[in-house]
Amino acid sequence: MGHEKEGSAVSLEQLDLGYLALFVGMRVNELTLDELHGAGFTGLRHAHGFVFQHLLGGPHSISELAALLEVTQQAASKTVAELEQLGFLEQTPSTDARVRRVGLSERGQAAVEKGRSVRAELEKRFARTLGRRAIDDARKLLAQVLDSLGGAEAVRSRKVRLPR
Repeated sequence: MGHEKEGSAVSLEQLDLGYLALFVGMRVNELTLDELHGAGFTGLRHAHGFVFQHLLGGPHSISELAALLEVTQQAASKTVAELEQLGFLEQTPSTDARVRRVGLSERGQAAVEKGRSVRAELEKRFARTLGRRAIDDARKLLAQVLDSLGGAEAVRSRKVRLPR
């Protein structure tokens, strides 16, 4: 008693807030990636956004990116090479010839702008169907929950880590 049968339908209203927020975020990310791919920004994956967040403020070396992403230098180098090959990143000048720095290319910046545009359109859709106040209240609630859990500063400082 009290246990749902495996394969039975899940009641969304009974999910805990963490899972529900996670699933909403995952679906928004999925729709955003679909739109990005449809607009010609093929090859992008969710994990690439974690690299992009660190390059929005300007170029970084591979070792800096590795430290920010909390991955090995080899893993950061592999992701950077992939994003360079796809045209989203480009090498930028460095004061030290031994240090390779990368930043968002024009295509990378365009992908960021398109992603922001898709998310803004989704927000407008939510507001039309659910009401602006409900969306603002939900945002405020989730921000307060994130803050209460000690996760707000990582978001504010663009230091959200790739899930393990």
